[in-house]
Amino acid sequence: MYEPIRTKSVVHRLGTGHGDHPDYPHSSRGEALDIQLAGHLAALLAVTDELGLVESAERIAGQVARLRGEQPARLPHAPTGDAATLHQRAHDHAARALLVAASRADTTAAILAAERMDAHAAALDSVGMAGAH
Repeated sequence: MYEPIRTKSVVHRLGTGHGDHPDYPHSSRGEALDIQLAGHLAALLAVTDELGLVESAERIAGQVARLRGEQPARLPHAPTGDAATLHQRAHDHAARALLVAASRADTTAAILAAERMDAHAAALDSVGMAGAH
């Protein structure tokens, strides 16, 4: 009733990815998590810079530099949104960084991300309370 498949699957044509193509860049799961963690921390850094939290930004930049092997590019930012929105974005980026750091078992980055989550949650509470008065 059905015609059989006559071509090989993509895996059979391209190989299994275990050294079959030395020109193709391969990364380990750990390397991929480091890249992902650095990305989340860099996003957190951008919002932290925008909020003007210099000391926190320096700590985050140190972790990004550790993961990437170089200092992150940074631009001075003037706040472009209201404080609540910026703190919520920072909290979300810190939460993503915490998940990846925990998966990677990167205690230093996990502690930093958890601290930033707590700080931004507290800031959101105070902004929310300030708006309620």
